[in-house]
Amino acid sequence: MKLLLATANPHKIREIAGLLADAPVEIVSLRDFPDVELPEETGATMSENARLKAEHCARATGLPSLADDSGIEVDALGGAPGVYSARWIAGTDEDRTNALLGRLQSVPDDARGTRYRCVICVAFPGGEVLETEATCEGNITRAPRGANGFGYDPIFEITPATGAPHEWIGKTMAEAPPEVKAMVSHRARAVRAMSEKLNAA
Repeated sequence: MKLLLATANPHKIREIAGLLADAPVEIVSLRDFPDVELPEETGATMSENARLKAEHCARATGLPSLADDSGIEVDALGGAPGVYSARWIAGTDEDRTNALLGRLQSVPDDARGTRYRCVICVAFPGGEVLETEATCEGNITRAPRGANGFGYDPIFEITPATGAPHEWIGKTMAEAPPEVKAMVSHRARAVRAMSEKLNAA
């Protein structure tokens, strides 16, 4: 079965395609459909946004389409930026991470808990929809560290709650190698759960 990854983000394409290596699917992406544009993310929740993108692409291409919506939820900010993580501050990923660190400047180390959340949605041209959701708990660092990953990875510190190997506790997602991120990240967990659903379908 061909499965369209409904994202224009090359980091997500590479990460999700790798996580679906054992699923019974042939991966294609929006790069194979240059005339298809993603809809605006107008949903109030990550689930609504993921479904919006997946259903739009399934209709536009006639292929089962997988979309995700994900974000970071910071305890000291009441769960913000959450669903708005990719657009709450205009500019680059670095601009957003620096803005988040600025908001947390006076927050003590023991109150900097956070989590990544990811919702994965697969929509089929016939109308069926599958959905999975997963989180990854961590802490916000005082400064960015690491060159791997993207988004908020340089300030997302791996804690024992992530289930990561001991040697990576205290490192950021951007310091960890791809195989560690593929083991514990929110997106990895949600994609693995979706892979199980696709294998059972």
